[in-house]
Amino acid sequence: MTTGGSMTKAELVEEVSRVSDLTKKHSEVIVDTVFKSIIDALHRGEKIELRGFGSFRLRKREPRKGRNPKTGDKVDVPPKKVPYFKPGKELKELINREPAPAAAAAAGENPVPPDAVAV
Repeated sequence: MTTGGSMTKAELVEEVSRVSDLTKKHSEVIVDTVFKSIIDALHRGEKIELRGFGSFRLRKREPRKGRNPKTGDKVDVPPKKVPYFKPGKELKELINREPAPAAAAAAGENPVPPDAVAV
């Protein structure tokens, strides 16, 4: 499904459409609504917790002195809020576990050891 090691929003919409038997247009509305809801909550300073997945929150960056890389002049960098995602325990475990036998078979691997096959 993904090409080049990253999933695009269009691919996510396509996956939602495929799994849910909804049209791509309906799936796009769902994906856009989820993203917009997360952005709006962060904008209000709220934390978003998705059990089993992770949480989104804001981190505040203090004002600091920076440097213009082109001229070398010092510049004031204003304070800002930066979105931050903290993965949940379940997500970390799911990412780090071995692939399921069905996924291994789809990848062309033999999920059953040759000596375990009954003849």
